[in-house]
Amino acid sequence: MTDRVLVTGATGFIAQHCMLQLLEAGFLVRGTARTSGRAAEIGRILSPHLSATGLALLNQEFDVVAADLLSDEGWDGAVKDCRFVLHVASPLPRGAVKHDDDLIVPARDGALRLLSSASRAGVERVVLTSSMSAIAYGNDRSRTFNEADWSNLDGTRIGAYDKSKTIAERAAWDFMANLDPASTMELVSVNPGLVLGPLLSSDWGTSGELVKRIIDHAVPAIPDVNFAFVDVRDVASAHVAAMVTPEAKGQRFICTEGDHSMMEVALILKEYLGPRGYHIPTKRLPSYVVRIMALFDRTVKLALNDLGTSQKTNNERIRSVLRWTPRDLREMTTSMADSMITYGVVATKS
Repeated sequence: MTDRVLVTGATGFIAQHCMLQLLEAGFLVRGTARTSGRAAEIGRILSPHLSATGLALLNQEFDVVAADLLSDEGWDGAVKDCRFVLHVASPLPRGAVKHDDDLIVPARDGALRLLSSASRAGVERVVLTSSMSAIAYGNDRSRTFNEADWSNLDGTRIGAYDKSKTIAERAAWDFMANLDPASTMELVSVNPGLVLGPLLSSDWGTSGELVKRIIDHAVPAIPDVNFAFVDVRDVASAHVAAMVTPEAKGQRFICTEGDHSMMEVALILKEYLGPRGYHIPTKRLPSYVVRIMALFDRTVKLALNDLGTSQKTNNERIRSVLRWTPRDLREMTTSMADSMITYGVVATKS
């Protein structure tokens, strides 16, 4: 019998790459979305990227069911007959939100709804998509972070999204600690950094905003901002490995290739796209200008907590336990750029 995996947030960037890799690995896949009737749409996105084997499984029993993070309805049906769950769904804004609870409540309550339904259904293991936002923010950035670290909710450099990921992940681990001892359900968390890599459609989401803005010359110069980057294909492979690797039980995994500056991304894009007619900015944007821009641009405002800082991480655990090897910054950047051109997210130059 082929095992079935539920992937929540099936319309999202990471979730769709997870579904691709699950189908290629021989799993049946069910997704969730906030509204019903999305199966055909998502199937059309996935199918061009699948082998004959994956396509056969997609056509066999692939479905997307309605389940909203803010509602109890749909979750019991979503997890029914599933051996594993990848809980990827979480609100991710393109700009600053008015109230922290706009992100915290759906992230936390959605995770608890999913875990509650999964435990009742006898799911074997849940892999939670957390984030570096639950590890590094509100803390002194001069050190190297590992899985023992948690973001400081009372820190000065922490935003609503970072709080939502921290609170949701802590709530998930608390749920597991208080689970009926007779339950055999297991939890693993995967904590990616800023995710680049190839799009599967014209929806670039929040993850692609940085690369799109540089290619579009929507920023006049490059701010002093660093992130821990990772390729979406490597995030997906980490989820699948965390799902099936026995030693992953009960662990968190920092999922990052390394700490890089926005300037490094810009220089890669200039070298790669410059000969094709794209004017890529590579001058340094003073930090005071970024702060002024953030007053008028909600997306720029999201980067303020990373201004003038680093995000060094220790990824030894994920490499050793999950036998995981990430793609480098150039590959994740150029593949995202190529896909943005292919899908018309950025203009094609003559």
